[in-house]
Amino acid sequence: MAGKTVTNGAAQGKAARSGVDGAARGKAGMGRVDLIGAGPGDPELLTLRALRLLQQADVVVHDRLVSDEVMACVPAHVRRIPVGKAAGFHPVPQDEINALLVELGLAGLTVARLKGGDPTIFGRGGEEFEAVTRAGIPCDYVPGITAAQGAATSARFPLTHRGLATGLRHVTGHRARDAALDLDWASLADPQTTLAVYMGAANMAEIAAQLIRHGMPADLPVLAVSQASTPQEQRLHATLQDIAALLARKPLPAPVLFIVGHVAALAEDGALPQGLCHPEWRLVAHG
Repeated sequence: MAGKTVTNGAAQGKAARSGVDGAARGKAGMGRVDLIGAGPGDPELLTLRALRLLQQADVVVHDRLVSDEVMACVPAHVRRIPVGKAAGFHPVPQDEINALLVELGLAGLTVARLKGGDPTIFGRGGEEFEAVTRAGIPCDYVPGITAAQGAATSARFPLTHRGLATGLRHVTGHRARDAALDLDWASLADPQTTLAVYMGAANMAEIAAQLIRHGMPADLPVLAVSQASTPQEQRLHATLQDIAALLARKPLPAPVLFIVGHVAALAEDGALPQGLCHPEWRLVAHG
């Protein structure tokens, strides 16, 4: 990939900060940090504002889930610092990422902090915003298309639909340091609400069991989408009671998003659930 990249695992944070040297410190005035949503992976889903800020940046600090196609939108001369995490593997801890952003901003640099999806949805953007603004550095959120929207549009189905889903909830399927899931299962187990479950692949068996235990129909449709909106996208159709076993037999590469609800049956290659085959829904399902 073009451009300058700082790597080397756990030493990334320290190496990146030590890279703020003479030329950077010599830049006059205070820098700024923009927390930018990269969307689900397709570069055409970037906002115009996100694209402009990437092209104006001095340095891009980016997550692991930002696609190569989106990174190709960053000019070749712009320095890149990867700080991505994977499940159980955080080579650059969050406090070091926060400190890195502050140091780059205080050095007078224009920093694009590029995060997969939307920076305000399960992206720890709030922690970074707080650290940067506490240091007196100007900072803004730049919204991105979150994975649920990307998956829905790619698979050509709505997240809400009259008669099928009157609401939508974004839910985390993972807790920090692998803590127990302490979700409000009773409120989540509403078959008229679409659930978009992020980071839930490792815990999907528990999530499905808890939802069924609290009243969600066992045969409710579920769609699992891997790498939504990219050329590598893969999908699995299942029911709530079967999704964990199917995923165990046919594992999908991360990131995987789960759409739980009647609307999942409207996805491409899906069929409407029995008893819900009204003419207007068939029209949506088949274009």
